[in-house]
Amino acid sequence: QVQLVESGGGLVEPGGSLRLSCAASGNIFSGNDMGWYRQAPGKAREWVATISSSGNTIYADFVKGRFTMSRDNAKNTVWLQMNSLTPEDTAVFYCNTVPVVGPWGQGTQVTVSS
Repeated sequence: QVQLVESGGGLVEPGGSLRLSCAASGNIFSGNDMGWYRQAPGKAREWVATISSSGNTIYADFVKGRFTMSRDNAKNTVWLQMNSLTPEDTAVFYCNTVPVVGPWGQGTQVTVSS
């Protein structure tokens, strides 16, 4: 059974940085595109970024230039480096495959506030 465990969230001031991690159990990484998603309070979950199995990345316009996604297939882990955070980035962040085919993890809360 696939399990996704996100970590690294927290409270940060506007302009600050965080690095999120997502570790996966099960055979989910091999050959799969992986993505980060987020859900802000009162809003639907939205896609943030994708990394292909070979390491190519694409980003939502609202994070382009600020966030960087990476992966290590040997460690079954993806990361999301987030810089220049704004209060609008406050959300629970999740990782999953792209497209989503399995259960969601618990997510990690990111709060950007002064």
